[in-house]
Amino acid sequence: MSSWRPDGSGNGTHIATSEKILDKINQQGGKPFISFEYFPPRTDEGVQNLYARVERMATLSPLFMDFTWGAGGSTSDLTLELCTKTKAITGLDINMHMTCTNQVTEKVDQGLRGAVLGGVRNICALRGDPPLGQEKWEATEGGFNCALDLVKHIRKEYGDHFGISVAGYPEGHPDIIKPISELGRELTASEKSRSTVDKDGVECVCSDEDYKKELAYLKEKIDAGGEVILTQLFYDADVFIQFVKDCRAIGINAPILPGIMILMTYGGFKRMTGFCKTRVPADLAKKVEEMKDEEQKEQLKEFGIQLGADICKKVLASGAAQGLHFYTLNLENSVYGILEKLGLKATDVSAGAENENTFQGTLINTVIAK
Repeated sequence: MSSWRPDGSGNGTHIATSEKILDKINQQGGKPFISFEYFPPRTDEGVQNLYARVERMATLSPLFMDFTWGAGGSTSDLTLELCTKTKAITGLDINMHMTCTNQVTEKVDQGLRGAVLGGVRNICALRGDPPLGQEKWEATEGGFNCALDLVKHIRKEYGDHFGISVAGYPEGHPDIIKPISELGRELTASEKSRSTVDKDGVECVCSDEDYKKELAYLKEKIDAGGEVILTQLFYDADVFIQFVKDCRAIGINAPILPGIMILMTYGGFKRMTGFCKTRVPADLAKKVEEMKDEEQKEQLKEFGIQLGADICKKVLASGAAQGLHFYTLNLENSVYGILEKLGLKATDVSAGAENENTFQGTLINTVIAK
């Protein structure tokens, strides 16, 4: 047990004035809300551009903003700086990601102490992806085996101080989405609704058996102290809505926020959906192919805004979610476009220039840039 105490004694920390995401959701009284996610840039120019962008987007009154954590803590110092500085500049509540990839316990504890000192009250506890060039995820000696271990560690060391969010996968975790040919049987109706095509063009699915195991593991994370669920990206709203129903059926009652990844470019869409093994409905795939040429890039971007708005409207209308969590990719134009169509753009803030490569030097660059 650490020497940290809720009254700020023990190791020089103090009580954060921030609120937990769960508490903020409960205060909404059913009113729709938005939140924004960013990743740490790898260039000084990118960092300064992000701070300017965050200040503009803060005027839209998101419930919270969050920042990702590089594999093995590779961006941990910058992530913590972005979180604490954004908190100080905007006054908004911040959700700081932490992963298990290449992480020793000491590195995690250092990040948690920094979060307390910086007034960051929320942590998104994740396993994380394998490092670049490594096909399978492996635990680090002296670290954590999975997100569940990380959730338990945070609760053990800091009690109820932090609000903890965890990841949910409406289509199943990519690691257990496997070629349909391996099933050796016909797909069930529920499996057909989740089936997808991977980056190599192979038809895949998370089997019903594995899907149930994934839901059971998600419940373990919530029972261990997770309070909010942020989902993987999806482009089939019905899959998300069914996922929420399935969660509720096994006693998972935590708020579930849909992860909205906006379609912005053809190459980016193909790479990200392939990498994550995301289901793309046949009619959507056909429309995207029809707009894949360079001269149609603006048309595709507008289509992506309308698509995002339609998905958001369906999710909100279903009652499956009260809020929308946008994976911004450190950009803002398309986010503003969707919010305008939803009637959720609270101010007339204008986007800054988006002519820089926000992915430069990042792992994301190898997946979705271009």
